[in-house]
Amino acid sequence: MNDPNGETDLTTLLKNMQPLCDRRMFVFCSINEARYKQLQIIPIGIFRETEGITIIANKDDADSEYLSYSDIWALITLTIHSSLNAVGFLAAITQKLAAAGISVNAISAYYHDHLFIPWNDRERALDLLMDLRAKMS
Repeated sequence: MNDPNGETDLTTLLKNMQPLCDRRMFVFCSINEARYKQLQIIPIGIFRETEGITIIANKDDADSEYLSYSDIWALITLTIHSSLNAVGFLAAITQKLAAAGISVNAISAYYHDHLFIPWNDRERALDLLMDLRAKMS
């Protein structure tokens, strides 16, 4: 990678991604501003929407704050420095997972792309990602 802002070549991204699954369980919660200001935890993700503030938190942390959530998610990080301007990387990945019936909530941060996968699908998702990577080699 020559670009300090991350890789943009789709083939390079797919061939060199290193999917890494966090061992912790994560949840998505929606709370209002007042409740957000009272939190004693630090969420790993926050997004403000008209309807409320979405936080992504470790399940244990959310439980300690008595936050409501409906599903439990695994976090898979694609440990390759992908550019925010890369085209098609997440599309190729989400298409592969969608074909297997696995839902994905993707978040792109400055260095890496992160996939939230239903907890019970995490190992199958990792296998599919490694298969996609192998096909690019």
